[in-house]
Amino acid sequence: MSQAGPHRRIEVEIDGCALSLSNLDKVLWPRLGLTKGWLIDYYRQLAPVLIPHLRGHPLTLHRFPDGVDGMAWYQTRAPAHPDWVQTVTFEMARSGKVFDVCVVNDVPSLVWAAQMGTIELHPYLGTADALDRPTVVVFDLDPGLPATVVECCRVALRIRVLLADLGLQAWAKTSGWSGIHVYVPVNGPVAYDQTKAFARAVARSLERDDPGSVTSVMATTSRPGKVCVDWSQNDPGKSTVAPYSLRGREVPTVSVPVGWDEVESVAASGDARPLAFLASDALARADDGDLFAPVLAVTQQLPPLVPPV
Repeated sequence: MSQAGPHRRIEVEIDGCALSLSNLDKVLWPRLGLTKGWLIDYYRQLAPVLIPHLRGHPLTLHRFPDGVDGMAWYQTRAPAHPDWVQTVTFEMARSGKVFDVCVVNDVPSLVWAAQMGTIELHPYLGTADALDRPTVVVFDLDPGLPATVVECCRVALRIRVLLADLGLQAWAKTSGWSGIHVYVPVNGPVAYDQTKAFARAVARSLERDDPGSVTSVMATTSRPGKVCVDWSQNDPGKSTVAPYSLRGREVPTVSVPVGWDEVESVAASGDARPLAFLASDALARADDGDLFAPVLAVTQQLPPLVPPV
């Protein structure tokens, strides 16, 4: 993609859709001098593995129009957009508020989102045509210092074993920050009250077995030295960062799918560095295919009996 001056606007066409791009030289990552043009190029290159995980899902845009050192916000309501960007009407269960949310189904919509200064992409777990049916159960493992991603890997492996005992498969990805996400695909008729109760029961089971290193309590005061197994992400009003999404940090880290062998290696060695991925790492790994593809296809049924709450 050709670069433009700081105030110049250029018109492009992608897959038959006309886009107006501006400020492509605007620096979003001051430490490395990376620009909005670089952001757009990253997402265009990752589109083949990223878009399948966004397609059909309402999307929260985490926007950093002035870069990672500037003001940022999570935009749930769809901003002004071209008519070819799909939206879905979303109703918040608790407040009853009704508004439109963007759905990124294709490359033009992805480029449009990046043009808006969207660094992070956070899809909801349900789809536009079935908002009340999550496609996955998510465990967000968040370490409280001095715990690190190493401890998260050890807890992730315990979750994997527990799930396997229940006949369930799971896949892992880095959060792009300091944690690990474990995804259990369902892709069938299931409600949030089922997935959330299941995730909570698993988290509490782990906490009972090892209260010194695991907590199921969301309060940050309960986390020092422990891994918080955040089960609360399994909620119709919450979204989770997408695989291959950049994160709005000082350097462009990425939420990257990883193999269980990589998780095992870090858990055994105590060395967290192999699970610290930058954009260049994500691009290189994507050339070998999408480790998270099974999450989109595998159909599983949650057991009627879960660990006691």
